[in-house]
Parts: sequence; structure tokens; C-alpha cells
Amino acid sequence: MSKKNQHVVPHQGGWAVKGAGNSRASSVHGTQREAIAAARESAMRQGSEMLIHGENGRIRERNTYGNDPFPPKG
Repeated sequence: MSKKNQHVVPHQGGWAVKGAGNSRASSVHGTQREAIAAARESAMRQGSEMLIHGENGRIRERNTYGNDPFPPKG
């Protein structure tokens, strides 16, 4: 299985989860919360990153699952 980052993006009538570089959505959901849950599950399974986009399309949050090359200091 490839380690593709999962993007939660606005989609016609709701929100979609797309693997990085994919033109088609992996799944479509009615709410952003549902799409985030699906993207998180996929990213955790793959050990990749989840990027949440706002309605304007800009990334508003990102979470890494697996080996983080830049872990937080503290």
C-alpha cells in the first residue's frame, strides 16, 4: 500500500477525502467532521499525513501519523 497523504477538501455538496496526487476522491461525506474521521483512519493505516483544507481551499491543519521527521520539541 502506498503512503499517500490524505487531503480533506471541499467538494460539491460536502467534503471529500483525496489521496495526494489523485484526481478522484477516495470518499465523499456530507460534513467536514465525517471526512476528517475517514481521512484520519486512512492516514493512520498508511502511516502518512492528513491535511485539512478550509472552505477557501487553504490548508488549515495537518496531522502526521507514523514516523514524524520533525517531531515537536518540548
